[in-house]
Amino acid sequence: MKNWTFVSCSVLCLILYYESTSVARKRNVSIDPLVFPEMIYPKNNLPTSERIDLGRKLFYDPDLSLDSSISCASCHHQKNAFADFRRISPGVAGRFADRNAPTLANVGFQPAFMFDGLLPTLEQQILVPIEEHTEMDFNIVEISKRLAKNEKYVQLSLKAYGQEPNPFVITRSIAAFERTFISNQSKYDAYRKGKKSLSKTEKAGEDLFFNQLNCHECHGGFNFTNHKTTNNGLIFSALDSGRMRVTKKESDRDVVKIPTLRNIALTAPYMHDGRFETLEQVIEHYKRGGDKAPNKDELIQAFELSTLEMKQLIAFLNTLTDKVFVKNQDFRKPKN
Repeated sequence: MKNWTFVSCSVLCLILYYESTSVARKRNVSIDPLVFPEMIYPKNNLPTSERIDLGRKLFYDPDLSLDSSISCASCHHQKNAFADFRRISPGVAGRFADRNAPTLANVGFQPAFMFDGLLPTLEQQILVPIEEHTEMDFNIVEISKRLAKNEKYVQLSLKAYGQEPNPFVITRSIAAFERTFISNQSKYDAYRKGKKSLSKTEKAGEDLFFNQLNCHECHGGFNFTNHKTTNNGLIFSALDSGRMRVTKKESDRDVVKIPTLRNIALTAPYMHDGRFETLEQVIEHYKRGGDKAPNKDELIQAFELSTLEMKQLIAFLNTLTDKVFVKNQDFRKPKN
């Protein structure tokens, strides 16, 4: 769920009508960068098995798109940590946007959503791919009418929210399901808990990441991101001005949100537009100090890195892969 070029007036009205609370945006994180904070839930969308089950069914249902051709899962594949293996995901009628579908791992801990980082709740984010012309190209009200004809959905909606299918139920239930996408069982997590050891190569990579290259300045904390928006030395295409296309501020040109590095080995291609196919290409970009982008973050500076050190750094990044997460049966498409 990647691209936000505009949100129609009708959607904004629905947001105002159905959004009575928002997710708390500040969380207390332990000093240990890998201790997960408690997830904060909206008061009107506390998790229950019924709500999660409904959201799971909707996540995999192509009827959320205009021509019933794509679902949320069409762009967010579990084996890729709920990212897309393609540079740009095709939408309805084969239309293409200009941004890569990012991982949904630990999405419930994010303080803001979309690459622009301007939507405050996951419930609001659900509306964007549904109404976006290059994605599902549908209307949340029309989806409600479509689902209301399905007795199974009517029953599930009544059990979950005491209401028949409507925009509130649809957005809340999908968000409830996506908040279960918690990834915290990587090799590195086990290492920090004293349950596994890192190889010499992985340890050397850890030292490079945290001490020598200071990658943690942007990719720190329990989720390996500081959630800020910045430019990492990339010049965007003429069709995408980054956060600026929403804020209209020149200071936001070619600026997007910093992503998590969890499961990074599974989420290629990389960057907001999927321009890099490998981690080696990503590291080479940073190694040369990025491009001369107008709003490049001052932290992006050229550095030296040997071939051996490149292998060590990538070996460390591979320890962030959570094999339990990508095989969790609770996240898979329901059988009925």
